[in-house]
Amino acid sequence: MSQDSHNDSPGIQKRKSDHLALCASGEVEFRNKGTLLDEVALVHDALPDRHVDEIDLGTTLLGKRLKAPVVISGMTGGTPEASAINKDLARAADKLGLGFGLGSQRAMVVAPDLGWTYRVRDVAPNALVMGNLGVVQARQMSTSAIKELCKEVGVDALCVHLATSMELIQPGGDRDFRGGRETLARLHGELGLPIVVKETGAGLSRRVGLVAKQLGIRTVDTSGAGGTSWVGVETKRAEGNAKKLGEEMWDWGIPTGASVGLLADLGLDIIATGGLRNGQDVAHALALGATAGGLAAPVLRAHRDGGYDGVVSFLEHVINGVRAATFLTGCRTPSELRTAPKVIGSTLKAWLEQAR
Repeated sequence: MSQDSHNDSPGIQKRKSDHLALCASGEVEFRNKGTLLDEVALVHDALPDRHVDEIDLGTTLLGKRLKAPVVISGMTGGTPEASAINKDLARAADKLGLGFGLGSQRAMVVAPDLGWTYRVRDVAPNALVMGNLGVVQARQMSTSAIKELCKEVGVDALCVHLATSMELIQPGGDRDFRGGRETLARLHGELGLPIVVKETGAGLSRRVGLVAKQLGIRTVDTSGAGGTSWVGVETKRAEGNAKKLGEEMWDWGIPTGASVGLLADLGLDIIATGGLRNGQDVAHALALGATAGGLAAPVLRAHRDGGYDGVVSFLEHVINGVRAATFLTGCRTPSELRTAPKVIGSTLKAWLEQAR
């Protein structure tokens, strides 16, 4: 979730704390735009002819085998509070066999003394752990420096986030996004770790998916519209004209369901994130073509309300929801949901037909 722009440790820590508080509060959700995942209706199969225990939720993502197609999406880092949250979430991911994403690691670049807040391998030795760096910051860094950043926290892959809309509103945010394609190509060819092309709350278009495919990158993270608005987050922190623009652009972006559907036939592994709240949302994303579904804000709220145990309980509920949808559609594995009968609502259908 979280991104950075300032170049001092206290400033970064304040920004991270603001982001956590705003995301947990629910005050920065999209106002008039949903994920469109509710426009996917799976068709019930009353004669599945199998025991529910035969359902196999195992999914391979970024070279690792998950016990279920669920990822705890990248959220935070850079403060003691963030470290405690990262540890608990990563430990839950390890226990349940799920994926886990770190928040933006720019804080580690600007203030190396904050690197410890991203280290989770001691509690999650087996989990799929994804690093996170902005494309602008990656452009400015050497590949060797990024390798060290990844090695320090022991990630299995690096998400390179594209955050143009939120940066326009963010105080001191980036404005020069030239060289993004070249940066992705360099990292794909030189880093030695899988690259995930990731948005930050505004969704990936088909054109961006085609660019990733052309570069040989296999995995993308939609981070679509309909959940937390990162324009909204920065609007809450902005002043003057930037705040006015943020209010206008609050609902900017491609709904998560549309983003998944637009990329579904490109042969990519798609992590559907952005507004997923439960197992049914994950199942609907899988039906549209995703490989896994990621949740961020609801996991953060579960941690706020119940700590580590609350996170485990919430994620078990999500997994049970995916299992139920798989079973009740007559499927044996979640990947079969992609070809299961479904009904698509008119708005989502319009996106999938017209936004190509």
